[in-house]
Amino acid sequence: MTRPPVVDFDTWQAASDELLVREKAHTREGDAIAAARRRLPMVEIDGKAEVVGANGPVPFLDLFEGRDELVIYQHMWWDGTPHQGQCEGCTLAASHLQNAAYLHARGVSFAIVTVGAWAEVEPFVEFMGYTQPWYSVRDLPAPIGGDMGYFSSFLRDGERVFLTYRSTGRGTERFVGSFALLDITPYGRGERWEDKPEGWPEGQDPCWYWRTDVDGNATWGPTGRPAAQWSRPGVTAEQTLGRDGHCH
Repeated sequence: MTRPPVVDFDTWQAASDELLVREKAHTREGDAIAAARRRLPMVEIDGKAEVVGANGPVPFLDLFEGRDELVIYQHMWWDGTPHQGQCEGCTLAASHLQNAAYLHARGVSFAIVTVGAWAEVEPFVEFMGYTQPWYSVRDLPAPIGGDMGYFSSFLRDGERVFLTYRSTGRGTERFVGSFALLDITPYGRGERWEDKPEGWPEGQDPCWYWRTDVDGNATWGPTGRPAAQWSRPGVTAEQTLGRDGHCH
């Protein structure tokens, strides 16, 4: 396997310092984009729209938990599907924020919503050991319901609720700290699309490591489940994803 060239420390430090200039520029550009994001307009939504959680039906406004700002992750769902068949990408995202204490300290609430029926969602949340509040937003339109796989940000002004920002696809990567750590390793995410030096491992399809079998081998076949699930109590090997119907 090809590896980075071996040099003395001073040579390594010089190359690292050169890269640091670009990293600092990237950070500053990220700050500028965040500043532009704070200047986006907002749109009012129905804060009284009914969602269903552990305490039954409640208005969407309740997700703020008395705070003025709210971020939600909108989790995809396969109806009538056992735990191992649920969305691997959404499992990846939802597993990366088990404690929102630092959001709360800044006056921001966090919740996960999904279009799955609460009767199916509740046992899944218990199985995964998720500590954040979950709600079913079945049959509600966007931006509360509708297409899933988004991060959405909201602002409250008394009883009025406004959507301020929404992003999906790679826009959700800021939530997944594992990506940031993989990106500083020599071989990166191990995905084929990455720009690599000549002779580097070729890489595989995007997201190839998000599902594994009981032995830790990456597979999107029927014996795999989202990688985070293997640490849950009582999990055994599987033979089917059990998917039926279509993912919402």
